[in-house]
Amino acid sequence: MHSRLARHPLVLAGIFGIYFALGQLGLAVGGFSGDRMAVWPAGGFAIAALVIVGRRAWPAIFVGAFCSLAIPTHRIVFPAVVATGYTLEAMLGALLIDRFARGDKAFQSAATIFRFVAIAALAAACGATPGALATVFLGPTQWIDFAYLWMSWWLAGFAGILVTGPLSMLWVATPIERPRIVELLEAAAILVVLTGLCLVVFAGRFPSDVQNYPLEFLCVPVLLWAAFRQGRRTVVTATTILSGLALWGTVHGFGPFVRQSQYEALVLVHAYASVMATMGAVLAAVVAEHKHAERQLREMATTDPLTGLPNYRRLLEVLKIEIARSHRTGRPFAVLFVDMNGLKKLNDKYGHLAGSRALCRIADTLRQSCRQIDTPARFGGDEFALVLPETGEAGGQVVLRRIGETLAADAIKPTVAISGGVAVFPRDGDSPTLLLRAADKLLYRAKAENAASRKRTVAEVDERKTGTLF
Repeated sequence: MHSRLARHPLVLAGIFGIYFALGQLGLAVGGFSGDRMAVWPAGGFAIAALVIVGRRAWPAIFVGAFCSLAIPTHRIVFPAVVATGYTLEAMLGALLIDRFARGDKAFQSAATIFRFVAIAALAAACGATPGALATVFLGPTQWIDFAYLWMSWWLAGFAGILVTGPLSMLWVATPIERPRIVELLEAAAILVVLTGLCLVVFAGRFPSDVQNYPLEFLCVPVLLWAAFRQGRRTVVTATTILSGLALWGTVHGFGPFVRQSQYEALVLVHAYASVMATMGAVLAAVVAEHKHAERQLREMATTDPLTGLPNYRRLLEVLKIEIARSHRTGRPFAVLFVDMNGLKKLNDKYGHLAGSRALCRIADTLRQSCRQIDTPARFGGDEFALVLPETGEAGGQVVLRRIGETLAADAIKPTVAISGGVAVFPRDGDSPTLLLRAADKLLYRAKAENAASRKRTVAEVDERKTGTLF
């Protein structure tokens, strides 16, 4: 799949277009003086693109990087060398992320996010080295400034990968569920509040003559809000806005990171953007893992592990809900109690595995025989319950017959038979315990009647056989 996507002309054209646009955006925000790079957001997109569609799409990265630098510099060799470095950066980053950080699922857990950060640092070094060397050999810069140049290029690439890499992967590679209106409004509110704070802190909108108060910490609560309430996509979008405005303000002389040396200012803003991007992604991943674990625990606490039906605890919750609804609407509901006949004999003859499969067959039949608003549950052992909202005794008997006929028509051996009883609220009880007790009594009355009927049938057959012999 990746191989075909990586060679598709439209995919390559799309990667080139986005990479070129991000390159121009980085140059417009941070500028390019010929000896340093302020920011390179295209690096994170390049790694994400190669992870998603495959590393064979590298020509689009090379051409995009070359065109991004050739246009403002009006040169050929220098952009070609730098584009080679950025292409190697993207390929190395994609290779290591696929190998060690679960590919496009790198932002699903905190452990893989930290691996992504380490890989980003290594890949950024791969991209920074050709840029710094090209600046020394092809420009006026001397070898004595090589360390300064290399650090500038590395910080620009590293911060760009940490900011735009998660944004690209989470919005493209992760399935998007249909959000609720309330969630969309809350996400919009988060982004609007964060943008307003960034304008105050980093863009000179603070109502004072001093424009470099250390107020960068004001943005942290908004990131926490996004992480705990919204999730990964909103967090990475927020950190992208935060990093972009912080960089723009610093380059233009606003905000707490402004220094006499622009190199020092860029070091501070890149460190801030990297820390915020990493912290936001990790917090969002930890919160998502915690919520997933809560859902799993809740499901385990209310689900029968053998049949997958709701268990006794969930059954009681549903009964309480239906009792409250019945009081509100004045309409009855039925509780169907079902018991499997001869489970012990089946276990003794065929083994416990066959008995477990028989219970699962009953559970599947209950699911097939009820409506979406009904709740089948395993009461315990070989007993099952079925809550039928807005249903009387006659409707419950119809469902009971349907279940029995479905099991009787099942071609799977051994044959499974059931007995059942139907209790109705409020006639047979006004609480979950009383309802279940009444349904249980009706069930055992039905079992006794079935057993007596079978005995009469056997006696009649024996009598006919005896009459035939004489």
